[in-house]
Amino acid sequence: MDFNPEKCRNETEVESKFVVHYLLPALGYPPDTWHQEVSLGSIRLDFLVFAVQNMPLTIRDNSPLVLVIEAKGPKQNLAPHVRKLRRYLTELQVPYGLLTNGKDFRIFERHGSETHLVFRCRGLEVSQKLPQIKALIGCEEMRLRQTAHFRLEQTQSVNCTPSPVPEVNPSPMLSVAKIEAQGEVQKSHAHRRSPQVSSSLIHLPEAPVMKTIAVYHNKGGVGKTTTVVNLAAAFRKRGKRVLIIDLDSQANTTFATGLMKFDDEADDTIKDCNVVHLLSSEDFYPIREVARPADYCIPFIDVVPAHINLMAKENDLGALDQSRMVLIQKLADVANDYDITIIDTPPALSLYARIALIAADYLIIPSDLKPFANQGLNNVKGLVKDVNGFRKMFGRPALQVLGVLASKVSTNAKFRDWTLPRRIQVIEDRYGLRVLDSLIFEREALAKCSESTMTVGQLEVPSPQSIFDFDPDSESAQEFERLAVEIEGKIRS
Repeated sequence: MDFNPEKCRNETEVESKFVVHYLLPALGYPPDTWHQEVSLGSIRLDFLVFAVQNMPLTIRDNSPLVLVIEAKGPKQNLAPHVRKLRRYLTELQVPYGLLTNGKDFRIFERHGSETHLVFRCRGLEVSQKLPQIKALIGCEEMRLRQTAHFRLEQTQSVNCTPSPVPEVNPSPMLSVAKIEAQGEVQKSHAHRRSPQVSSSLIHLPEAPVMKTIAVYHNKGGVGKTTTVVNLAAAFRKRGKRVLIIDLDSQANTTFATGLMKFDDEADDTIKDCNVVHLLSSEDFYPIREVARPADYCIPFIDVVPAHINLMAKENDLGALDQSRMVLIQKLADVANDYDITIIDTPPALSLYARIALIAADYLIIPSDLKPFANQGLNNVKGLVKDVNGFRKMFGRPALQVLGVLASKVSTNAKFRDWTLPRRIQVIEDRYGLRVLDSLIFEREALAKCSESTMTVGQLEVPSPQSIFDFDPDSESAQEFERLAVEIEGKIRS
């Protein structure tokens, strides 16, 4: 059956008349394989399409998610929407995207982190070129392609041979999420697989390469939480598997990652399973059980939440001989699950700060470079020295200080040109600490991204976003991208 999409008068008709009633049936997708108006964190999709039935809508590692469709009004230029579609495909790990306004019809294909236009025609030509379109994004073709890919992966897993297909890190978002509209998140660790060994060939897996970074300064208000959540998001957007551990009883990072979606303490969903429980037991509450998927970033990031009860438990934990070492062992248990762990710390010379620095491989010291923050650097250096003495007793290498991160920097031109260089020089000359090349400026977008909210029933609850999800083109996003690149270069060896 032919259809003329140019007769659609607005975006609603492009969606209903063209996409729903003509295109999806013509491509072989029955109603139970696609969903309209889908929300995934900060991403809002017109259509999300699967190769097989997916009712109710759930997204996991192995979900046969194949196509994102974005429909625009006939008078809208598609060019400004291409970048956003490419971001959706990359972040959601979807192989194909379709962008149309009825008059213009474009198909994009993703390979790893690159997305390319692979088909384009006028809306009037869609019926005529339907065989070509089906060959790319038809339902049956997608099923066959996914089946072939699954068999290839199984064969390679059994034979322990490298895959000729470019490797893409599995997405925590695809592992853990149910759609926001369902009001719940389900967690699955299907992507955490044990090494496969062939009966005819012994294959020794590589040693775990997970890097653990503590973010610490004993002075508060220097941008520590902002650094943790957005640096983690920057790594996640770069394909890394990331874990955040909040060791601050103020739980600012727990809040900033969107895990405190309740308005009353009676509805507290964190109090019964958080970092307190993880640190209190050697045998129970492993990270896999305590960590929760946080939707402040797409793909999701696993977060071990903190709680206000952490403060009251400090003396009890301090009395336990093993308390300083528990986190080391529990991180070792998930060393194959993550590439990078980032630990947020309290602004104090406390037990929790010591636990973080004992467990970490590296340290970042955020600072606004103001006098009180500078004076606190001597305390930081003293704590690092004490911790390294403790680490040496247990055969752990010294904590590597990656440097001081200049954060909350004023954007005033005079400050940047004259005051900032002098303050950086003071850190290096007076305190013997290197200042990282990356700078994090105090900008409006960076402040607003943590203040986002969402409506659940009659309540408005916090729904913070990373700077990359809130405003991916902002200067702040670029600054955290540069920071991630710099840190990645320092921890690679």
